[in-house]
Amino acid sequence: MSYIKFDDSKVKKFVHENELPEMQALVTAADQELRQGTGAGSDFRDWLDLPSTYDQDEFSRIQRAAEKIRKDSEVLVVIGIGGSYLGAKMAVDFLNGTFYNTQPSSKRRGVQVVFAGNSLSASYLQELTDFIGDRDFSINIISKSGTTTEPSIAFRLLKAKLIKKYGENEANQRIYATTDAKHGALRQEATASQYETFVIPDGVGGRYSVLTPVGLLPIAATGADLNQLMKGASDAAKAYAVTDLKENPAYRYAALRNILYRKGYSTELVENYEPNLRMFAEWWKQLMGESEGKDQKGIYPSSANFTTDLHSLGQYIQEGLRDLFETVIKVKEPPYNLDVPMDEKNLDGLNYLQGMSLNEVNERAYEGVVLAHNDGGVPVLTVEIPDESEYSLGYLIYFFEVAVAISGYLNGINPFNQPGVEAYKKNMFALLGKPGYEELGQRLNRELNQ
Repeated sequence: MSYIKFDDSKVKKFVHENELPEMQALVTAADQELRQGTGAGSDFRDWLDLPSTYDQDEFSRIQRAAEKIRKDSEVLVVIGIGGSYLGAKMAVDFLNGTFYNTQPSSKRRGVQVVFAGNSLSASYLQELTDFIGDRDFSINIISKSGTTTEPSIAFRLLKAKLIKKYGENEANQRIYATTDAKHGALRQEATASQYETFVIPDGVGGRYSVLTPVGLLPIAATGADLNQLMKGASDAAKAYAVTDLKENPAYRYAALRNILYRKGYSTELVENYEPNLRMFAEWWKQLMGESEGKDQKGIYPSSANFTTDLHSLGQYIQEGLRDLFETVIKVKEPPYNLDVPMDEKNLDGLNYLQGMSLNEVNERAYEGVVLAHNDGGVPVLTVEIPDESEYSLGYLIYFFEVAVAISGYLNGINPFNQPGVEAYKKNMFALLGKPGYEELGQRLNRELNQ
């Protein structure tokens, strides 16, 4: 039995009995493309075996670096964008709770972790600088090239603050660069300044990189157990290596979402009932969106946080355009629980819940929502994990990574490239006057002024 419980009972009235078995041959073929490297993007499949083949020496260095950061810093600033920050941010929130950074050091396992370089907002950077204040801090700059605009600007500004506070020599000892093994501007700077460095593997794309040093150093800085994280992913890799849809829930999920997509369900709404899973949805959206959204095809990835968003999006989900389906990420045993107390006045009419646990109330809410949305014409899939441990997170990460790889091949696209993300960059560079983009800049300025 799989560690993750996958419930597809609430798609039965939308998927005929014969449809899933008829997907088996296609799934088996997609699996062969993935495992044998015959499919598009085969150079970026190293995440498949990463949980068991990762560099043990570098893994130990990551843990030692995290221990040093916890000893000499109060804050770790992680600078990166896209896959260079979403995975780490998702994991920090998942494992430590919504208010981790607001807790006193006595209540935290590690340092406060904040993120920069994921926008071009001056206000955000100033607020982050004010948050650091005069406290001890370190920087983890994450970039394969070292020239991506958003993180490069943030690194310039925060590196200057670091040098001003500590002097250049000590500042260099507080900078950790996660970058290409041999090439790129950041690799050159790291070598010249003797930053401690970690490698972004060539065969792992950004959105699949959370279990590489890209995600592992920030996660370890919070005191999380990296060994359990990797063990969860490793066990998932073994569990999801079979092709039989009856035995592989990750492949079954991929097959069902493709069946629904071909019936016109073009939007997938990933949902949770625990607020500290909000960033998991953001990581999931990049994983799904960049992997599948190309060649004018793909399921649009969206998200909602329940029960909060039932008071804003619930009406549309219940009665809006019937082009969406839901995937709920559910935690069987959340970290905490509370009982609803008795109130003698009972003005709010809640005494019927007296003595019931809040987790039980949340569970009944989930069940009620599933039934209502199903009746309203919305297929619902549920992915349930036992708890919010490192092991569960590693397992869940791998579940979605292997599912979207199979899903992409089922849809006839390369699930490992992202050619479309470069289009806006060319225009931005041209409008900013970057050398080499003068002709395009002139044309774009004419268009803007028409």
